[in-house]
Amino acid sequence: MSATPIPTPSPVPSPRPQLRRVADPQQAVRARGEPMLWLCGGALAMCLLMVTGLLAFVAMQGLATFWPAPVVELRLPGGTVRLGEVTRSSTFVPSDAQLAQLSPAEREHAQPILNAHDGEAERRLIRTGNTGDHFFWVPDYLVTAERRPEWAMVVEREASLDREAWGRFYGYPDALLVDGAVVAEGPAATLERFQRVDHAVGEHEIGRLSDREEDARLAARRAALDHGADSSEHRAAEAEVLRVQTANADEHAAHNEELARLEAENRRYQVRFATANGGHVDLFVADIVRAYPANRLSFADRLAVFWDRWVEFLTEQPRESNQEGGVWPAIFGTVLMTLIMSILVVPLGVLAALYIREYAKAGLVISAVRIAVNNLAGVPSIVFGVFGLGFFCYIVGGSIDALFYPERLPSPTFGKGALVWASLTLALLTLPVVIVATEEALAAVPSSMREGSYACGASKWQTIRRIVLPRAMPGIMTGAILAMARGAGEVAPLMLVGAAKWVPELPLDGQAPYLHPSRSFMHLGFHIYDLGFQSQNSEAAKPMVFTTTLLLIGVITILNVAAVWLRSRLRRKFVAAQF
Repeated sequence: MSATPIPTPSPVPSPRPQLRRVADPQQAVRARGEPMLWLCGGALAMCLLMVTGLLAFVAMQGLATFWPAPVVELRLPGGTVRLGEVTRSSTFVPSDAQLAQLSPAEREHAQPILNAHDGEAERRLIRTGNTGDHFFWVPDYLVTAERRPEWAMVVEREASLDREAWGRFYGYPDALLVDGAVVAEGPAATLERFQRVDHAVGEHEIGRLSDREEDARLAARRAALDHGADSSEHRAAEAEVLRVQTANADEHAAHNEELARLEAENRRYQVRFATANGGHVDLFVADIVRAYPANRLSFADRLAVFWDRWVEFLTEQPRESNQEGGVWPAIFGTVLMTLIMSILVVPLGVLAALYIREYAKAGLVISAVRIAVNNLAGVPSIVFGVFGLGFFCYIVGGSIDALFYPERLPSPTFGKGALVWASLTLALLTLPVVIVATEEALAAVPSSMREGSYACGASKWQTIRRIVLPRAMPGIMTGAILAMARGAGEVAPLMLVGAAKWVPELPLDGQAPYLHPSRSFMHLGFHIYDLGFQSQNSEAAKPMVFTTTLLLIGVITILNVAAVWLRSRLRRKFVAAQF
């Protein structure tokens, strides 16, 4: 039997390859979303560039404020001499009216310079503190000679003995006088002897004695209101007032005698300066805050002056209408108000968000509350200031004065702008931020965690306290950070409910009850507004505006960094428990 051969299958022809149509490259880019990617990335880059540019500009202007600049002496036609620091320069085209006001000698000197520059000219703003005008524009086409004198001095002074003299002074040290007699003569000897004079005179605070008398007087008036003017309590209080006044009289006399002795000692020492125009000015040593030969300073000396000015700016009180000195009360008031505001707004906002998210049933009322909270975030801040002034200051504060401080009326204690009302007003201003951030953080906690807690027998509050709140805490801290950043930079409400131009007393000090919520306070934001828009000498105040702005940004950054650090710790603590 022969084997049947197995037929070999014929090869199946392979299918003809299909030609794939290549899409338009532009359509492929649009399909993958490349244009939107570049658009979003470009928008982010532009935002970062604007923010970085703003911070860099403020930093450069603020840091340059305290760097000692050289002193120039400019001679003008007619023998006029200008001595001072160059603050800025600009290019301008002088008008025909400006050129017509020039004298023939000035026009003869200026015309070749203007012709060489096609009618354009440079001008410099010179700070000349010892003249009638603190700043003076000097066109370069009027300068006949320019030099940097070796012994030109920059003197920073405050008004104490001579109330007419304050601010910057520029001159040449000529002599040091003690009791009207010259003890050192010449620039080098005068400067060397001046640096050895101990002119740091302490101030004696007599406000404590006045406060003691005021407390006794108020106690007597309170006794008259409570028990009657003919009561034994009122007579005892009046006797206490007389006793306090008698005891304070001796202390007042001792203080006045000491102040007279110090003032007489201060008037013994004077420094004679020669001015640029050939005159002489005698300055009391006690009035001089800082003096240095600007054109003789090395880099280390300039750095020392720069550091000393920053230390004064951060630790001293302002002077000369806030244009000189430091901003320590404003720093203290800003930080204290922000902390009190955060302590008030965070618990209130968290409780409100907890009720809306965890307890309340969804419905028309809750929807209306959410809409109201979102709309409240868009209300202008000045509206909150008006509300705080009317409700907190006049209604609540006035009621507190009538109940607890009737002896002080009509002078208000709480019925005026105060630290507590400013903190409460800004707490209302930032409340929507905390509520929205907390509600979002609560919603981000998985429902499985709540269900697992209920399955183990935990109650509603136990689940919220031990499961929900700890895991929502990073989001809550984010809301607190946003609230702090906004509240610390607000100015408009503070103008109505507590911030002041200058307050000598801090709201927190060593006198009982230590924290004084009824006091007004200084704020960096209000300080910037006062310098920029209320200063009599805008040119002198403008550098301080940038410096104070830089400081306010730094304070807010420090507060935010501390909150971010706390938030990161909370996130690391609970991240392992997520499931």
